[in-house]
Amino acid sequence: MDKATLLNELELARTRTGQLITSLPPDKLDVPYHPGVNPPLWEMGHAAFFYEVFVFNLLDGTASYDPSMDDLWDSFHVDHQDRWRKDLFPGRQATLDYFHTIYDRMAERIRAQSLTEQDVYLYRYAIYHQNMHIESLIWCRQTVGYPAPPDYLGDRPAPGEPVSGDAEIPAGHWVMGMPGDSSHFAREDFAFDAEKPRFEVELPAFAISRTLVSNKEFQAFVEDDGYRRPELWSFGGRKWLATEQDVRLVHGARKPMLRALHHPLYWRWHEGRWQERVFDRWLALVPEAPVAHVSYWEAEAYCTWAGRRLPTEYEWEAAALGNRPGESFRRYPWGNERPDRALADLDAGAMARNPVWDYSAGESPFGCRQMIGSVWEWTSNEFLPYDGFKVDMYPFMSTLQFATHKVTKGGSCATSSNVIRGTYRQAYLPFRNDVYTGFRTCAI
Repeated sequence: MDKATLLNELELARTRTGQLITSLPPDKLDVPYHPGVNPPLWEMGHAAFFYEVFVFNLLDGTASYDPSMDDLWDSFHVDHQDRWRKDLFPGRQATLDYFHTIYDRMAERIRAQSLTEQDVYLYRYAIYHQNMHIESLIWCRQTVGYPAPPDYLGDRPAPGEPVSGDAEIPAGHWVMGMPGDSSHFAREDFAFDAEKPRFEVELPAFAISRTLVSNKEFQAFVEDDGYRRPELWSFGGRKWLATEQDVRLVHGARKPMLRALHHPLYWRWHEGRWQERVFDRWLALVPEAPVAHVSYWEAEAYCTWAGRRLPTEYEWEAAALGNRPGESFRRYPWGNERPDRALADLDAGAMARNPVWDYSAGESPFGCRQMIGSVWEWTSNEFLPYDGFKVDMYPFMSTLQFATHKVTKGGSCATSSNVIRGTYRQAYLPFRNDVYTGFRTCAI
């Protein structure tokens, strides 16, 4: 990756983050506490601090912009609830000044110095880390019911003809993950540690849905009393149902409204029809769109009800990429071309409001649609390291999630298009339904 590309990606991260902050009035930056989000200004400061730690501190040995703030911007030194304390953190303008100062210094360093493999790796690591926080700034707006982000385009024009049914994936050997040896600091094949090292796996033949589970399909489960039938839920799912509550922040109120959960988190039955909250607006539920904001337990219960199952992460990757030993390697279902809005729903574009058969140009070699973008897809796997795993420069990127989280694949409508690829493994706790999660199913 050359300097011009690095500078473009750095500037895009700066611009998108800045827009997500400055498009909100100052009073909206004081978001209500929620365990699944961070205050937007803390997200911004934390991202700038990450550049300081992994570029200026590590490579140059320079002191931080404000060493007294280091522990407060570091997610492993400040408790989650303390991030809301106004007495600890600078205000809007001071945080913006810090953020832009660090970005200016980063851009100047990239321009002024030759690019070593380690430099490129760390630059990309920090930029992609920032893009993860762009995604969390977007789902923060959804969680607290704020207006849509500036990038939101609304619904796309109606796509072509629907597709349905299963893709038949043959038995055989498949290539998983990204290289973990000489390409550790690679300019082109960047990957996080949980995606490495690459390996082969033998899978029996299986059948996987060509499309994500739609709102219409999940609605049938809801209306068949799926949430009230304990026989459909595993032990973990029943425990989650017993404690989970539908938490909705009412406009103008600081306290949530609580009720038993009998449908996806952001659905409601209103005036004789189902609606879905999309940021600060209640809109008619789109039957053909993928169901979103469902937990692993909800996906699992739906599969039991439907006589289906969730794919393993290896089945998912084989169906998405079709990588075989000895063949050219695909990073995306359609090949190696970077995603754009014709190929996948990313970058807060359509926000998973388009039919599950949309984005035909981005289908996999086996005809599966939307395996990149739209919603993170639950798999049945625990998030565990691959054999030969080595910790990257940032030791907490993956290790704290091993054995307690589930693997999701493919990215979501809020994921940045320069971050995602078919080998990417995201870890979410199985109860998470505030993020953009959905699923597809396999035949039993």
